Amino acid sequence: MMSLARSTAPEPMRILIIEDDREAASYLVKAFREAGHVPDHAGDGQTGFHMAETHDYDVMVVDRMLPERDGLSVISGLRQKGVETPALILSALGQVDDRVTGLRAGGDDYLAKPYAFSELLARVEVLGRRRGAKEVETVYRVGDLELDRLSHEVKRAGKSVVLQPREFRLLEYMMKHAGQVVTRTMLLENVWDYHFDPQTNVIDVHISRLRSKIERDFGSPLLHTVRGAGYIMRADG
Repeated sequence: MMSLARSTAPEPMRILIIEDDREAASYLVKAFREAGHVPDHAGDGQTGFHMAETHDYDVMVVDRMLPERDGLSVISGLRQKGVETPALILSALGQVDDRVTGLRAGGDDYLAKPYAFSELLARVEVLGRRRGAKEVETVYRVGDLELDRLSHEVKRAGKSVVLQPREFRLLEYMMKHAGQVVTRTMLLENVWDYHFDPQTNVIDVHISRLRSKIERDFGSPLLHTVRGAGYIMRADG
């Protein structure tokens, strides 16, 4: 591996690194962070599969040979679950047949070891741009509630709703996952960027404030508590 390269990406990406080699994983986490991105790490295939299935990532970097569940199985399993996060496969197996097998398993790119980080970074950022280009949905709607991701405007029943930045991010995440139960852990990691539970009522406070703004003076509730599980954004009836 060569020296680190500074990213020229317009905004940071959230990258999941699934790598069992601690030294290699530590290097990648540090390198991506210094390049301006936000890396997460999973040390085995099963943990990586769970993280990729339950959290939002822009790109995955997946080692092919992993304990618990190999990299190709992780990617193909995620594709079967409908998770389309772009995946770059890292492997010491670099023959044509190996690359073809990886791509057919659902990988979007394949890089043989040893590699230069500058090339890995460039490939990851290309995958991130491709995914961004495919994301044409810029407005989320649940019932009569509308959120515009580009203008940062929120309206309900045509009336403007003023939110603080964290409230907007919270609502955006809930609306993106409308109809799905969102856990406290998912909110902590995707809205607050915490990878631990700070044991505070920060989520409860923000949920309460958000409810007040999007439901007070309006008709039916949209943000529901699922006891023992989390929250769900849903327009009943």
